[in-house]
This record gives sequence, structure tokens and C-alpha cells, in this order.
Amino acid sequence: MINTLLLLLVFELVGEVLVRVTDLPLPGPVVGMFALLGTLMLRGRSWPELDAAATTLLSHLSLLFIPAGVGVILHFQRLGAEWLPLLTALVLGTVVTLAITAWSLSRLLQVQARHQRSKLRAGWVVTGEGQS
Repeated sequence: MINTLLLLLVFELVGEVLVRVTDLPLPGPVVGMFALLGTLMLRGRSWPELDAAATTLLSHLSLLFIPAGVGVILHFQRLGAEWLPLLTALVLGTVVTLAITAWSLSRLLQVQARHQRSKLRAGWVVTGEGQS
């Protein structure tokens, strides 16, 4: 588990270094996450240890919201003064996120239907579990 967490931190460090060297307008951990994604895509699969570490981290994800909650309480007066722009950003962000998610799902379902039709034309048996 420690080695896997070290691996995740190495990818974060790689992202930070890339951002500093190339002056990218992105956070280093995001670039590191994409580097990890690229590595996993090239490898074709994940490591069992990485899966276990990710599951453990995700099970404690709610703890990461505590600092945000403290920040909201700390700046409560500012929130009261600037509620309209914040509300606008929240509503627009939610609407855009839902629209992009719906569009992505629609495209993925079209690709899946095309794939299923091509399997049927080729004479494959298509089951509901994704196995053929």
C-alpha cells in the first residue's frame, strides 16, 4: 500500500514538474493524473495494488470536504455579500455539466448500439453482461 501511494505521489510530482517547466495553466496534480491515465491506457490494465489503494482513498473521500466546509464558515460574510455571482456560477456550472454528461451518454449509447449491431451481423451471440 505504501509503495502504491508513493507511485501516486510520483505521478503528482511529475505533473508538478511538467507544469513548472512548460508553464501550463493547469494544476500539477491534474497533469499527473493524466500522466497516470496515459500510463494505464498504454499498459492496458491496472495494478491490483493500485486498485486497492484507490478504493481505500475513495472510501475516505468525504474527509476532503472538511477544509472546504471550514472555508465556507470562515468566509460566511463574504458569501452573503456575493451570493448572486456564486449562485449564478453554481447554476450555470450544474446546467453545463448535466448537458455535457447527457451528450456524452448519448454518444456512448450510439457507439455501443453500433458495436452490438456489428457483432450481430458477424454472427456473434450478444448477451446482456457484455460477453460474447
